[in-house]
Amino acid sequence: MANEVNPFESLQEQIDDAATYVDVGPDRLERLKHPQRVLETTLAVEMDDGSVELFTAFRSQFNGDRGPYKGGVRYHPQVSREEVTALSGWMVFKCAAVDIPYGGGKGGIKLNPVNYSASELERITRSFATELRPFIGEDRDIPAPDVNTGQREMNWIKDTYETLENTTEPGVVTGKALESGGSEGRVEATGRSVMLVAREAFDYLDRDLSAATVAVQGYGNAGSVAAKLLEDQGANVVAVSDSSGAVCDPDGLDTRAAKDHKIETGSLAGFSGASEELSNRELLTMDVDLLIPAALENAIDGDIARDLQANMVVEAANGPLTPEADDVLGDRDVYVFPDILANAGGVTVSYFEWVQNRQRFSWSLERVNDELETIITSAFDELVERYEATDAPTLRTAMYAVAIERVHRSATEAGFWP
Repeated sequence: MANEVNPFESLQEQIDDAATYVDVGPDRLERLKHPQRVLETTLAVEMDDGSVELFTAFRSQFNGDRGPYKGGVRYHPQVSREEVTALSGWMVFKCAAVDIPYGGGKGGIKLNPVNYSASELERITRSFATELRPFIGEDRDIPAPDVNTGQREMNWIKDTYETLENTTEPGVVTGKALESGGSEGRVEATGRSVMLVAREAFDYLDRDLSAATVAVQGYGNAGSVAAKLLEDQGANVVAVSDSSGAVCDPDGLDTRAAKDHKIETGSLAGFSGASEELSNRELLTMDVDLLIPAALENAIDGDIARDLQANMVVEAANGPLTPEADDVLGDRDVYVFPDILANAGGVTVSYFEWVQNRQRFSWSLERVNDELETIITSAFDELVERYEATDAPTLRTAMYAVAIERVHRSATEAGFWP
C-alpha cells in the first residue's frame, strides 16, 4: 500500500537519484540526507470537560545552511516522526529550488482537529508553542500553516511566543491574518504557484492550456485555488476530490461553486454541479491532460501510476508520488513537475511576509503576485535548462540537482567546524 511507504526514505532516494548529476562528494551528500535535530514532545492539555489528554507533537529542523529553518505545522492523525522529518527535508530543497534564503523545518501534532472544540485546539496550540519557544524565532525557525492549520493557529503561536518572550516579533511565524502582520496573497500562494508551473509547462511542451482537461485530487486550500486559477486560464476542470470522494462532469465543473459547497457542507459529496461521483482512484486514473495531486504524500503508488492516463502531473502536495510511481511514470515518459517547485508559492510568499514583518512595511497584492510570478517562472526556466543540459531521467532529478548544489555551496562557503 502507498501509505506504508516511509516518506523519509523516499526523500533520501530522491537525493540519491540526483547524486549522479551534482558535483558533491558522498560524505557531504550523506549529510544532506539527515536532519540536524528533531524535537518530540508530549503535550498534556486540559479538555473542556476537565479531563487531561496527551498529544504527541514534533518539530524537525532539517538543515539551516541557507538560512533560518522554515516550514509548516500540521494537525493530522497520521503525523509521525518520519513524516515531519521528510517534510522538513523537502522544505530545504524547495527553498533552494526557488532560491530563497531559508533552510527547512516542519512540525505537527498527532490529532484529528474535527474531534476538538476551538477552545481545546487553542490550548493544544498554545501548549505546543510553549514547547517550541526555545527553538523558534524570526532568525531561528519560522513555523507556518500546513494541513488543518491556518491563520488562527499561527496567530495563537505568535501571541504565545510574544507573551512569553515579552516582545513584539511578528516574523516568528508566517501565514498570519492581515491584522496580525500577515501578507496579501498568502492564502492563495500555493495554488497560484501550481497554476504558474502548469502554465509554463504547457507553454514549454507547446500544448494549449485553454483546451486542457484537468483533474484535482484534494480540494483543500492548494487544490481549490489551483483549480480556480486554472479555470480562469481557460482550462476545463472536469473532476475534483476530497476525503469523501470525487465529483466529475466531462463538460467542466464550476470550481468556485464546488468550493462553496464544500465550505457549506464539509465535503464535496452531493455537489449538484457534478454529473457523477467517482472514487479517489478513478479520479487519479482519469484520461485528462493534467493531473494535480493536492492531498497528502504517497497518494500515487506504482499500481496507480501504471493505470494513470494523464499526460502531465503537477504536484501540489508534498511527496504525492512514491519512488516506485516516479519510476513508472518516468519509464512511461509522463512529465511530472515536482512539488519542490510547483507548490513553492506558499513558502515564497511566507518569505515575502517575513521580509515585510522585518521592514514593518506592507506590500500590495499586485506586488506580491508579481514577485511570486517572477520567482516561480525563473525557477522553472532553471529547471528546464538543467533538464535539457543533462541526461537526468526526470524533471524531479534535475530540480533536485539545482537545489542540492545550492545547499552544498552555502555549507562549503560557511565551512565546517565543531
